[in-house]
Amino acid sequence: MLNFNSEPLSDRVIVALDCDKKRAFELADMLSGHAKWVKVGMTLFYQEGPAIVKELKDRGFNIFLDLKFHDIPHQVEGAARSAISAGADMVTMHAIGGVEMMKAAKKGVDDAAQGNNPITLAVTVLTSMNKETLNATGVSGEIIDQIRRLALQAQEACLTGVVASPHEASMLRELLGPDAFIVTPGVRPKGASLDDQSRVMTPKEAFDQGASHIVIGRPVTGASDPRAAFDEIVKGL
Repeated sequence: MLNFNSEPLSDRVIVALDCDKKRAFELADMLSGHAKWVKVGMTLFYQEGPAIVKELKDRGFNIFLDLKFHDIPHQVEGAARSAISAGADMVTMHAIGGVEMMKAAKKGVDDAAQGNNPITLAVTVLTSMNKETLNATGVSGEIIDQIRRLALQAQEACLTGVVASPHEASMLRELLGPDAFIVTPGVRPKGASLDDQSRVMTPKEAFDQGASHIVIGRPVTGASDPRAAFDEIVKGL
């Protein structure tokens, strides 16, 4: 069984490389030996393809491949299989795709895992959304109720965990149990710009609320000294 509880918090801070390849490699070189995880999202992956995953793994990082699969089950199964074959250690899919889609993704991951234990995460509600923007999509009620529904469906599909804002981490920890991976973007050091995020907390607050991992991007990657910025965040955990 996958277990994060024995890992230090410093190894559970994921740096989002939402940039081009040249900058990603510059950041990787600066963060080598400091950060354990980096996130490859759509910007970088769609520019460079699966090779970017291998190149970053060769630099010693674990790779969170955040492509948020959302399609019919057959397509998602194939996408998940390809992502793990490329070397991803953690992948995401939209929980709103339903239990059968998530089960298909899990099958694709398991088929390609070759004895490894990749982490499968369901994205619940994007951290850029608030109640008004969620309701405008046709989902009525409170954000936390939608997240609870989707998290239980992810659990039914036997995924490793979920992605949600730190504001829901405490509820999710109680709902899903001590071993569930709860990965929280929407994390900003005190005083940092919120950018396009709506539901945020500081890194320490997110871990205190029950996050297993936090994702942080621009406060590190946009800093004049990214390594110092990362180390300062870790120091405050």
